[in-house]
Amino acid sequence: MARLVMKFGGTSVADMERIRNVARHVQREAAAGHSVAVVVSAMSGKTNELVSWCKDASKHYDQREYDAVVASGEQVTAGLLAIALQEKGLAARSWLGWQIPILTSGAHGGARIADIDGSAILDGFALRNEIAVIAGFQGLHKETGRITTLGRGGSDTSAVAIAAAIKADRCDIYTDVDGVYTTDPRIVPKARRLDRVAFEEMLEMASLGAKVMQVRSVELAMVHGVKTFVRSSFDDPENPQPGTLICSEEDIVEQQVVTGIAFSRDEAQITLRRVADRPGVAAAVFMPLAEANINVDMIVQVASDDTVATDITFTVPIADFDRARLILEKAKPAIGYAALQGANDVVKISAIGIGMRSHAGVAARAFSALAEKGINIRAITTSEIKFSVLIDAAYTELAVRTLHALYGLDKA
Repeated sequence: MARLVMKFGGTSVADMERIRNVARHVQREAAAGHSVAVVVSAMSGKTNELVSWCKDASKHYDQREYDAVVASGEQVTAGLLAIALQEKGLAARSWLGWQIPILTSGAHGGARIADIDGSAILDGFALRNEIAVIAGFQGLHKETGRITTLGRGGSDTSAVAIAAAIKADRCDIYTDVDGVYTTDPRIVPKARRLDRVAFEEMLEMASLGAKVMQVRSVELAMVHGVKTFVRSSFDDPENPQPGTLICSEEDIVEQQVVTGIAFSRDEAQITLRRVADRPGVAAAVFMPLAEANINVDMIVQVASDDTVATDITFTVPIADFDRARLILEKAKPAIGYAALQGANDVVKISAIGIGMRSHAGVAARAFSALAEKGINIRAITTSEIKFSVLIDAAYTELAVRTLHALYGLDKA
C-alpha cells in the first residue's frame, strides 16, 4: 500500500471536535492499509496569541526564546491528535521537530530545512504499524541545539520535506478549501476548482497572492517531485473530494493559456522623481533596501527627454513601506532624486499559465480589456508563464472579474 503524508492547518484543528474530524480522515487512510505520517499546525489563533505574549514580555525579545514559545502551539496539537487516534484504537505517537530530527539553519523565525532523518518514522511504520503525528513549523539547529521555526506557513514546508525524506507516494495538504481555484471564489462566484496545476504555476500563484500553499513548500515539492494534493478537511471523511493535484507539467494533458488569476493587496508603490541618470544610481537605490531585507518587486524606469534625469517606480511589501521610505530619505544625498512619492492603495493582479509560452498577445489582450473598463495600469512585469499589473486598489474586483472572463476561466 501507499506511504502518505497528511498535513492539517490551523482551521482544521481549531478545537477538539475538528481534531476528532481530522482523526477520522487519518483513520480512513490507515484502514485502507496505508502508512501515514500526519503533520499538524497549531490550533487556529494560537500562534498569534503566543506571538503577542512574546511582544508583551519584551519589545526586544530574544528570537531564540521566541521560537521556543511559538513552537509550543504545534506540540499541543500533535499530542491531542495522537490521543484522539489512540482513542480509535490506532497506534499513534507524537513527534516534535527535534525528535525526528528535522535539522535547519540557525535563522530563528525563518529557518530553512537542511536535512531530515526519516528512519525513526519508517521504523514506526514497519515495526509497530504506527501513525506518526508530527508537529509542523519547527526544527532543530544542530550546532546550538536550539528549537527553530520555519516562518508563517511553515507546516506546509514541513509536510512536503517529510514526504520527500520518507519517499512518500503523495502529500495531501488539507485546508479549509477543497482545492486550487481559478481565482478567489469570494470575488468571482464562477471560479472553478482545478483538477491539476503544474508546480511552476502553483509556485507563481503562491508568490503572487494565492493563500492555498506556502511558497517554500511548493518549491520543495517541485525540486523533489513530491506529488501533492490540496484537499478540504471539512469534506465528509467517508466520502472526501479528490481536490487539486499539483504535479509536473508533463502530467497535464490539456494546458490552458491562462490557468488562474491571482491578486495581492500586500503592495506599496514608491516613485523617485528626477533621479540622476548616471551609472550606479540603481545600485544606490536598491542596495540599501536589500541590506535591510526589503524585497523589491515591480520596477519601472522612465527616462526624461533631457537624458539627465529619470523616474524610478517600484513596489515593496506594504509592511515595509514606511521603513523603505525612511531608508531612501537617508540615502537621498547618494541617490540624488528630486522627490519621493508613495502609495499603499494599490493592488497587484496577475495572470498565470504555462500555456503562455506558446501563445503570443496574451498580456496585450489583458491591457486592452482593462483599458476598456477604465482601469489605469501603474506598472507591469512579465515572465515566461505570468504577467502582473499594478492598479489602484479600488478596481481590484473589477479587474479580477474582467481577466477571469477574458480568458474563459468561468466556463466549465
